[in-house]
Amino acid sequence: MNTAGHPEAATRRGLELTPFRGLRYDPDRVGSLAAVTSPPYDVVVRPDGLHHLQSADPHNIVRLILPEADTPTARNAQAADTLHRWLTEGILAADPEPGLYVYEQHDGNGMLQRGIIGALRVSDPAEGVVLPHEDVMPHIVADRADLMRATSANLEPLLLTYRGNGGADTSEVVERTAEKPPLLATTTEDGFSHRLWSITDADDLARVQSDLAHHQALIADGHHRWATYRRLRAEHPSPSPWDYGLVLLVDTARYPLRVRAIHRLLHGLPVPDALSALQGHFRVRRVDAPLPEALTALAEAAASGNAFLLAGDGTFHLVDRPDPDLLTRTIPTDRPEAWRTLDATVLHATLLDHIWHIPEDSPAHIAYIHDAAATVRKAERDGSTAVLMHPVHEDVVRDLARQGVTMPRKSTSFGPKPASGLVLRALNI
Repeated sequence: MNTAGHPEAATRRGLELTPFRGLRYDPDRVGSLAAVTSPPYDVVVRPDGLHHLQSADPHNIVRLILPEADTPTARNAQAADTLHRWLTEGILAADPEPGLYVYEQHDGNGMLQRGIIGALRVSDPAEGVVLPHEDVMPHIVADRADLMRATSANLEPLLLTYRGNGGADTSEVVERTAEKPPLLATTTEDGFSHRLWSITDADDLARVQSDLAHHQALIADGHHRWATYRRLRAEHPSPSPWDYGLVLLVDTARYPLRVRAIHRLLHGLPVPDALSALQGHFRVRRVDAPLPEALTALAEAAASGNAFLLAGDGTFHLVDRPDPDLLTRTIPTDRPEAWRTLDATVLHATLLDHIWHIPEDSPAHIAYIHDAAATVRKAERDGSTAVLMHPVHEDVVRDLARQGVTMPRKSTSFGPKPASGLVLRALNI
């Protein structure tokens, strides 16, 4: 793989995507390809989802991305040992030649997404090549960095989006490649079908690389992994394989992503206490309806201002119309209006910090969960409060990112997300 050094940032332009020898499961050595896949590590609902995936197949990728042991050091050592054993036994094997990979997801209901997987040069923020839009939590970056060091591998691609030019070279290569027989095809239990192809032709690779060199990308999913790539790149003298990180690039001009919310579970805060603290600050209305109807009520309220849905006591409570004076006192004024009016901004600056006094970076106090129903179930089981969010539009995310303004952590969930386990990148192969 190309591991050229780093000239001055001013001389670098656009995305530099490099072929690599992908590690893939041998379908003859596992029960099924679907059974060894997993959602990204931060989407797995623990412990229920983790145990379900572990039992699906003894070689499920979750044993690498979320190893279980008594200490962090033991977990990372276990993942490294497991990866080494799977390589030795031929469970995972490297493709014979470097390539880029076309990846397709299809849900059977009209959602079709295609993108291209490769090793992307890890750029500095000042270059403006890869745009983050959310803050990260240092302890998660440290955890992912420890795992990547131990395994010397990028175990799952993060998701980046860019805006292509219609009939550009990358799009033409992707679509033509997708007409060929795939390297693999499987359907996961969520109903999504997945197909993967390799691009190894020198002319096709050159066309893709030349085209992407004129684009910048937005991090759609994987801010912590991108921050981890940057940390590990800084630790290793260049040139080295750590100069690159595994990504999936999707042209959202051709394949628009869905944007969903990430919900909060507030440990140790019963719903009655949460509601009591809101008196005089927000309007609170009870919603005696199933979850889908309650989320519809949330969407309607969010159309005209900040709104949240609280759950955990067997029903739903719609929280909206915050006191304007309260927002003025609690929300920083040094950011654009679009940032100050985000639901996530009001949640973190006003509700968590000022009203409920909950530290947003403490796993003991708050959990971030992508699935609304799972968040509600855990809140009801634990006697906690679920805060359900309404998603923000992609254009708002992209505009803020281009201004260099990051949103509160875990503000958005772009999808569909790539399944983990279809192709990995080992840094020593």
